[in-house]
Amino acid sequence: MKWLKRGGLTLAVLSVLAFVVLATWEPFFARETTPPPTRTYTAEIVRDGYGVPHIYGKSDADVAYGVAIAHAEDDFSTLQDVVAMAKGRYGAIAGEQGAQFDYIYHLLNARGTAERHYPDLPEDTRALFEAYASGLNQFAAENADEVKLGNLFPVDGEDVAAGFALRQPFFFGLGNVIEPLVSGKPLRREFGPDIPGFPREISPPMPESENGASEQPEEVAHASRLVLPLGEEAGLLGSNAFAVAPEKSGGPTTLISNSHQPLRGGVAWYEFSVESEEGWHFTGANFPGSPFPFLGHNEHLGWTNTVNRPDMVDVYELELNEDASQYRLDGEWRELETEWVTLPVRMGPVVLPIRRAVHRSVHGPVILREGEDGAQEGFAIRYGGMDRIDQLDAYYRLNKATSLAEWEEQLSRMAIPSTNFIYADREGNIAYVYNAAIPDRPEDTGANWRGVLPGDRSDLIWEGAVDYAEIPKLVNPASGWIYNANNEPFTAAGEGSDLDPDAFSPVLGIERKQTNRSRRAYRLLSEAQVLDRETLERIKYDMAYERENYVAVLWDALENLEAEDELAPEIREARDLLLGWDFTADNEGRADALALLMIRDWMSAEYQNKAEWPDVREELAKHVAHLREHFGRIDPPMSELLRLRQGDKDLGLDGGSDTLRASTTWDVDEDGRLSLVHGDSFIQWAEWPADGGKVRSRSIQPFGSATTRPDSPHYNDQMELYAAKELKPVHFWREDVLANAKSRKTVTNAS
Repeated sequence: MKWLKRGGLTLAVLSVLAFVVLATWEPFFARETTPPPTRTYTAEIVRDGYGVPHIYGKSDADVAYGVAIAHAEDDFSTLQDVVAMAKGRYGAIAGEQGAQFDYIYHLLNARGTAERHYPDLPEDTRALFEAYASGLNQFAAENADEVKLGNLFPVDGEDVAAGFALRQPFFFGLGNVIEPLVSGKPLRREFGPDIPGFPREISPPMPESENGASEQPEEVAHASRLVLPLGEEAGLLGSNAFAVAPEKSGGPTTLISNSHQPLRGGVAWYEFSVESEEGWHFTGANFPGSPFPFLGHNEHLGWTNTVNRPDMVDVYELELNEDASQYRLDGEWRELETEWVTLPVRMGPVVLPIRRAVHRSVHGPVILREGEDGAQEGFAIRYGGMDRIDQLDAYYRLNKATSLAEWEEQLSRMAIPSTNFIYADREGNIAYVYNAAIPDRPEDTGANWRGVLPGDRSDLIWEGAVDYAEIPKLVNPASGWIYNANNEPFTAAGEGSDLDPDAFSPVLGIERKQTNRSRRAYRLLSEAQVLDRETLERIKYDMAYERENYVAVLWDALENLEAEDELAPEIREARDLLLGWDFTADNEGRADALALLMIRDWMSAEYQNKAEWPDVREELAKHVAHLREHFGRIDPPMSELLRLRQGDKDLGLDGGSDTLRASTTWDVDEDGRLSLVHGDSFIQWAEWPADGGKVRSRSIQPFGSATTRPDSPHYNDQMELYAAKELKPVHFWREDVLANAKSRKTVTNAS
């Protein structure tokens, strides 16, 4: 009995020790960061009535330091998540979902990219990032009770750069390549024809066991659970952008930025303005973790972005030796580089250390999996912008550009891996650049660049991007207008002004798709005689669908549903309701709510190149059941179903998943309402008067400037304006800022 008691006590002690170790080990094993060099920074933060910060400083570095302080005051929680991602430690905060990012962080070698190339950035750019890091460190030190993870701070400029290297590739769909490879699914096409059919599978699915589960070695099985959130999410990232020349507007040169991003999180917009005595004066928005805006305007010019989807990723199937330690290249065996990494995965109060192998070849990151014959398969990935971080410098220079020539000079570096750029300036110029660091693929190899490439040929391992001259671009088209709504670059400015697709090499892999938003914008812009403010507002907030592409597929399927007795009465009623719909998500028709629910899945299937359309009968039954359960009817007003929710505010919305007034995706709350999570996000409307007067702009955010601070008056103070399709003034000029200031303070790191 005494032995049992002693044994039980020993077991209890060991259990406690194990718990203590698992609860405390992670911060001690984290990478140590040396704080940036000591330097004194001073910035002034002036906030307007909506809490939007305007940051001033003598130097650009002073301003970057102030940007970090201001953003942390409003959303330190998200900034910490981004810092943890940049250090490969997000799993210690967010558990298995965070470990998904950490796995990709190691697979893409984001830290190695930053270590190799950050020292080569220009000195003033590095100074900007070191100042920004210093601001984050100071806020963390002064607000230690808010820090989520031990040893997360200090950070330095290299840490911030690693975050850029990690996140950028997912905007052009890298997640849609990695996720199928690690989970054994067929790869999706990165682009396709206007009417999608059934995409060709370019990699075999994993073999299935008797119970239907994919058979995979432990390492691959773990990787298959790391379904990168940005993979699916990036497949739905949208945006609209418009630029109008003065001869078409009848007045000012106009630039409308209408980004569609998640409303919260690491790729949600944060609005602010900067001004230094070194000539940096810009207003716009960034993502958490950046010292400068990614879009907006200065006094001379402005730009906005939309996601584009060129073929930026190539996959190579490697020939492996028996134990998968080597791969063949040009007839010779080479060692497969293997690195073991530790993924911290929080499970309740403890953090589990999960060891995983990461592989690389000369092509790039490698994913191993078990093939149909039981042997190991290896797939290497190579993508545009790989092993580059000079976008950090390019964005900084774009902020300070004063002319179209200076602005285009920065884009011509091909440093920013992807996204369309739509431009306007005070001289009346408008422009569109299908910006993409598209791989410089050789055209005379006989290779099928749309399929899986043989990994044993070094002549297929391209270097760098194509020249700027090879990508589509338009400057001052005769139509007087330019737009993009995540569509192909060959419908951008109207008949007679559009680019000819035959003028561009098919090896570039330029997308040939339209969205409903694109079809509507093209039609409405082409029909308008004058694109004045009133007309542009009507177009920007348009809520109609064209019966084309996936919308036509869905409505054809509804019409073809059997109408005999075996079709349940409630399904027939719902089908008939949809067949009488006016194709406008304006919250006025009886079918708007049901149409909103149905369309999203067809839009998603088309946008992500899925192999099959959803089953119309199953989807209709599911959504009818949902509406009856929560509303007692299948035709509630759409605004009762679709909501904008933050804190104590709960507002009805209109707009659809792919309308110009965008309500793209949502969470289904316990009460059955749809809480918007992705759609119209930061909107900015800038105008340069034809008489040469000062630029003026207006903007709006869905919630407010302090989205994670419930106690802040700016937690949700823009919601009513957003729901009503109204904009607030942007106070760009110093005199306007001071005249509308609600708070004003100076921050410094001087002792």
